Amino acid sequence: MAEHRDIPLIDEGDYQAPFSKGLMAQTLMSTGLAPERAYNVAAAVERRLRRRGPAALTLADLQEIARDQLGPEQGDILIERFRQWQKLRRLETPLIILIGGATGVGKSTLATQLAHRLGITRLIGTDMVRQTMRAFFAPELMPAIHTSSFDAASAVRVPVPRETDLSKMGFIEQTKAVSVGIEALVQRGVDEAQRMVVEGVHLVPGYLDTSRWGEAIVLEFMLAIADKERHRSNFTVREWETGGIRPLRRYLEHFAEIRRIQKYMVGRAQALGVPVIDGPSLDDNLSEVLGLILRRVEEEGGVDAPARKPAAEGDEATA
Repeated sequence: MAEHRDIPLIDEGDYQAPFSKGLMAQTLMSTGLAPERAYNVAAAVERRLRRRGPAALTLADLQEIARDQLGPEQGDILIERFRQWQKLRRLETPLIILIGGATGVGKSTLATQLAHRLGITRLIGTDMVRQTMRAFFAPELMPAIHTSSFDAASAVRVPVPRETDLSKMGFIEQTKAVSVGIEALVQRGVDEAQRMVVEGVHLVPGYLDTSRWGEAIVLEFMLAIADKERHRSNFTVREWETGGIRPLRRYLEHFAEIRRIQKYMVGRAQALGVPVIDGPSLDDNLSEVLGLILRRVEEEGGVDAPARKPAAEGDEATA
């Protein structure tokens, strides 16, 4: 793009900044558009700017390009989300995104992609919270946190009726313990007006006291996989990606427990009105979650940040 750095593109302010196809694609991906389609739209924007010479691109121009590349309906959806994304950029209220789900449904992947697209640098996994707590509480004092979520039945020490689902009971006990650490970490982020994404099996709707986080915008999602075989296949991928550190056999041995925990988590989500995300692909899940986030931010109404200074020479910007 070096030969096109003199092509200006209007931002929301009163100044012009050089156009970057890569940053434009990144912006479009932040609205939930899949990478390939985002780059196609960004390339079309670049071609139009080349034909025009040093002329500003308006939102109407972007809408026309989007409709041409994506079709009228999807193009209009993109522009609506683009407007919402502009509000998100100006948002000063802390934004907390919670992504729960049973083992093996793809929470970490979704959370990582989501944080990247939204430019959020604080990403927390509840497994790390549990691991930290293990350093302070011996197994004899708090046995629940010293097991895997799907193997927490072994930590149940109190007498229970024979028909009790020990896997579920142990998981609930572990979730209650880990929730204390999660609340403390999120509270720190809220106090510092941070944006953060938290993901993990311990994010069960109803266990966190979100009312303590004041004016923060808190969005909860429950990631699930209804299809047993698709869920099972994820563990094969996990074993390959980790070089055997997270072996397939261990998860398959506890697959029934994992499925029962998912049923419990999804039931809690449905009862409390938390969106359950179960799309056929990562891109579909990302698009749905990003759409819900952007819509909520628009409903809340972003507070304008202080006026920005014109971009320094050499900086790049998107629309």
